[in-house]
Amino acid sequence: MMRRFFIMVLASAAASSNAVEPRMSYLENEEIKVGVDLNLGGAITWLSAKNGENRVNNFDFGRQIQLSYFSGPVPFEFGGQKPAEHWKHIGWNPIQAGDDFHHGSQTTEHRNDGREIYVKCIPLQWPLNHVPGECTLESWLNIEGSVVKARARLVNQRSDKTQYPARLQELPALYANGSFHRVMSYTGDRPFTNAAAQTMSKSTTKHPWTFWLGTEQWSALLDDQGQGIGLVTPGRIWFTGGFAGKPGKNDTHATDTGYLAGQALEILDHNIVHEFQYELVVGSLDQIRARAKTHAPSTLPAWEFTKDRQGWHYRDLQDRGWPIKGMLDLLPHGPDPQLLSPLQLWRAEDSSVLIIEAAFQTGERQATLYWRKLDSPAPGPEDHTIFPVQSDGEFHRYVVKLSECPSYRGSIVQLRLDPVSKGKADDFVRVKSIRLAKESP
Repeated sequence: MMRRFFIMVLASAAASSNAVEPRMSYLENEEIKVGVDLNLGGAITWLSAKNGENRVNNFDFGRQIQLSYFSGPVPFEFGGQKPAEHWKHIGWNPIQAGDDFHHGSQTTEHRNDGREIYVKCIPLQWPLNHVPGECTLESWLNIEGSVVKARARLVNQRSDKTQYPARLQELPALYANGSFHRVMSYTGDRPFTNAAAQTMSKSTTKHPWTFWLGTEQWSALLDDQGQGIGLVTPGRIWFTGGFAGKPGKNDTHATDTGYLAGQALEILDHNIVHEFQYELVVGSLDQIRARAKTHAPSTLPAWEFTKDRQGWHYRDLQDRGWPIKGMLDLLPHGPDPQLLSPLQLWRAEDSSVLIIEAAFQTGERQATLYWRKLDSPAPGPEDHTIFPVQSDGEFHRYVVKLSECPSYRGSIVQLRLDPVSKGKADDFVRVKSIRLAKESP
């Protein structure tokens, strides 16, 4: 949905989400009220202070606060139906609310006991006309003070069993009304120290959205009084967002909108069960930051590949698919095989070593580790080290002494492991765990 704004504003008034009569389910306490529309797959269509106006934009079914997933093929066709030319780049894209043809997704289960809302739906493919996704989406919502605590799950049952490359996911997508035009986050290298937050720069292209690393794990859309909606993404620091149109009144059906999404590159197998959590904060910048601080990391990043990919993705590599069974079982097949970590923030000074438990059968005696610094879009020419490996197909514990690398300094946000210079037939790499540590064990 990050790419939809210019297409959506060309729609007629009939494209408004008023085309489907709302069927609402609400939770509220002494501070906030949240509502989901059961005729739109349980997407969040209402979020407000206790007795306040709705802050969620509902111009069409590509807005709301909702789940949205992406995979291949690109373009995606089904039953002989092709997407319009302007949707070819989207590919497979089931979304919680509905499709571009004003059909709402079907809610198949719903519970509301006054403390929690649970919804399950069969989503629709956004760019196609009333085509259900071969999957289900579930969400659980609770409220605590001024916070909506959300858990989400995708369960795929696709007939196409191809393992497509990782795609950017919206985790979740959030659209707010035109009065919430100030896009804010903290992007510095000293998170949770009360350093000044930043207003995100506007896009310099015709596309209204930009990307940034919000190192306190939050971003917000605020109005001129400093009130709005905060999106908190525990464990994730990558965001996209911006404002499109003209700042104006708090009109839930206006085309003017602020947008945020938590971002991650994820492989979505034909049978994957993918889960994530997020929080919505209704309030001021100080309230949003205070809530995010409760999720401040207390340990160094560590990834145990016992049952999932832990947010890692690949280039010129493929694993053996879902479910993950105790390891990443990888087959290098291209000219430059790479494993890339999710984006997280840590200080080099706090993590002197990297410990990898892996088995290599590549015919090579070394592998390369790269790191990306906070202020860089990719590893620089000096941001890597080469370490020896045993190419015997057996598991070994490799300790990479990062503190001995002159360029491993300051704030780091990503690792990249190149296990072999080039993929060859019969090569494999198996990885059980990767973790950073303060000292060599």
